[in-house]
Amino acid sequence: MTGTAPGRTLFVTGPGGDGATTVAAATALAAARAGRSTLLLSREPAAGLAPLLGAAPPAWPDEPAEVAPGLHVAATDPAARFRAGVLAAQRHARPALDALGAVTLDDDELTELPGSGAAALLTALSAAHATGRWRLVVVDLPPAADAVRLLALPAQVSRYLRRLLPRERRTARALRPLLAQLAGVPRPAEGLYEAADRWEAGLAAVRELIEGPGSAVRLVLDPGDRSAGALRAVRAGLALHGLAVESLVANRLLPEGAADPWRAAVAARGGGARPAPRPLPPAQRRRIRSDTPGAGLAALSAATGLAAPHPVPHLGREPRLPDLAELSVPPPGDVGAASRPEPELTDRLAGDGVLVWHLPLPGATRDGLGLVRRGDELIVDTGPFRRVLSLPPALRRRSVAGASYVGNGGLAVRFAPDPDRWPERAGPDKRPFG
Repeated sequence: MTGTAPGRTLFVTGPGGDGATTVAAATALAAARAGRSTLLLSREPAAGLAPLLGAAPPAWPDEPAEVAPGLHVAATDPAARFRAGVLAAQRHARPALDALGAVTLDDDELTELPGSGAAALLTALSAAHATGRWRLVVVDLPPAADAVRLLALPAQVSRYLRRLLPRERRTARALRPLLAQLAGVPRPAEGLYEAADRWEAGLAAVRELIEGPGSAVRLVLDPGDRSAGALRAVRAGLALHGLAVESLVANRLLPEGAADPWRAAVAARGGGARPAPRPLPPAQRRRIRSDTPGAGLAALSAATGLAAPHPVPHLGREPRLPDLAELSVPPPGDVGAASRPEPELTDRLAGDGVLVWHLPLPGATRDGLGLVRRGDELIVDTGPFRRVLSLPPALRRRSVAGASYVGNGGLAVRFAPDPDRWPERAGPDKRPFG
């Protein structure tokens, strides 16, 4: 994208069934109408997108369909991507497979495995930005918990790759034949190290698209106790992985006093004479109407550390492409500012004799937090999510003296001087929360 600002990525997700795909499409349309060339990239099957868009979009990497001025749409095909990846891996590993007497797999016998959808979506995202055609790529992610794991996947795979094939082993190519002769064992196939280099470069590029300053997440929820609880956990998971959250969208809201009789009936009773695809549940009505402390969307905003949710109305029908503008979903950047929690190190040696590493985890609960020190890494759990964090150099020769849960989902880990800690003693170093 020579001569222009780098393309931006907006990831859209929410608890399953809360309308994230519709909001993603409406967001992409709003951005296109604001003058940005936009690609909507969805993991939904093409046939499932057809009712919303009026036609089934092509599967990436086929030419995306232009469904509105400036807005192109494509779906991912995990099965095709999986087959292509397996066949390519077999070609690179052919010498080793032949030496083992392995029988390679043919295209027509391959079926996708769990996780292939994530790989297909991330590969399509990287390829879409590489074309330089779109100023914005809106990615319709899976339901929120799976979305967090998908966004964290490149960093996790990079760590596994570094452990299994350390960089120092890959860079010392000139010594490999000699070492193999001295050790009396065959050296690993050169193709394995070359493949590792390619994987690492590809993972770094995808991580920049996910974690870089031009990327953020838009969270969508249909207000209610179930979705609100799930959203808090997901917010903590995104913060744990350092992923920016741009805005929160409250979907399918039915305000009281609506001019349309059917909408007013649904807002008042959760039903009406005309059937609705998803009638408003009582929990949502209470959340919308309540002005008491501890309830309502304002409380949800406070619990997650996000700006006030942007309301999106319930149309009383399944939205179609011509209806998306009526949802009044703002284009990216028009709601709040991307919130990217960053760890902070505080020096309290003079007063308390410790250094404190603050990990902001808005939405996390005390009971859902876990912490283990292992070597130069800190393993942190919040709810169902886990991340392995490399310790700053200042903390590596110190031992964990304790950890405290602080207000609004923060975690403060205390490190005390320990002259006996280097070299690191074996085994995990666990400390309770104080």
